[in-house]
Amino acid sequence: MPLDASTRAEGLNARYGELSAGRMLGGALSDPALGKVALVSSFGADSVVLLHMVSQIAPDTPVLFIDTLMLFPETLAYQRELAETLDLRDLRVITPNRNALFNQDPDALLHRARPDDCCNLRKTLPLAGALDGFDGWITGRKRFQTDTREGLAAFEAEDGTGRIKLNPLAGWSAQDVATYIDRHALPRHPLVSRGYPSIGCMPCTSRVEAGEDIRAGRWRGQDKTECGIHFIGGRVVRGALREDAA
Repeated sequence: MPLDASTRAEGLNARYGELSAGRMLGGALSDPALGKVALVSSFGADSVVLLHMVSQIAPDTPVLFIDTLMLFPETLAYQRELAETLDLRDLRVITPNRNALFNQDPDALLHRARPDDCCNLRKTLPLAGALDGFDGWITGRKRFQTDTREGLAAFEAEDGTGRIKLNPLAGWSAQDVATYIDRHALPRHPLVSRGYPSIGCMPCTSRVEAGEDIRAGRWRGQDKTECGIHFIGGRVVRGALREDAA
């Protein structure tokens, strides 16, 4: 009988959990215990780090990009730029179900009245479908992002799916991210220099002013501060982040 996700994650943590991000990826992506994995990327503010690493270490790894159909034009242009610059060989652009959009959000105004339902329709459900058939996925989550992530493991079992999440940047700081981007002369998301340190869908993202929290521009004026998709106890939940997770 195949090992369950928790047992597999425990073994992967023992073998690779204390290695550098690059060595961790190099070992785990060739380990049968991890299985078939994809990198899920938002092509956001710091996404280029993992995209670059994976392109160098395992260039045939599928990259899943959820285009909610409400993203900034700059994000879409950045996605195309990185796909070419990094030679992403298996980039899969995932979009929401068109019939579901027509039935539930025909005027593209759902985000104003029910932003959680909009996220579910345009991001959560498409991602769940895109991950079908994979044994795990790579995320950009980091321990410094929230207090609840201080104990984030490099490998963790995802409740309710049997998949494993690989978090190679779990121990990285914001400075580590910036240093890596500079060292490798990687392209930056064009909106970062214009006051957008955290980038989501265009209607729900605004500039951040000096002195504000870097996520102050997400869902400004609404009682919503959460992003990121995770499973706890078999339920889909969103955990608050301070930076883009993928």
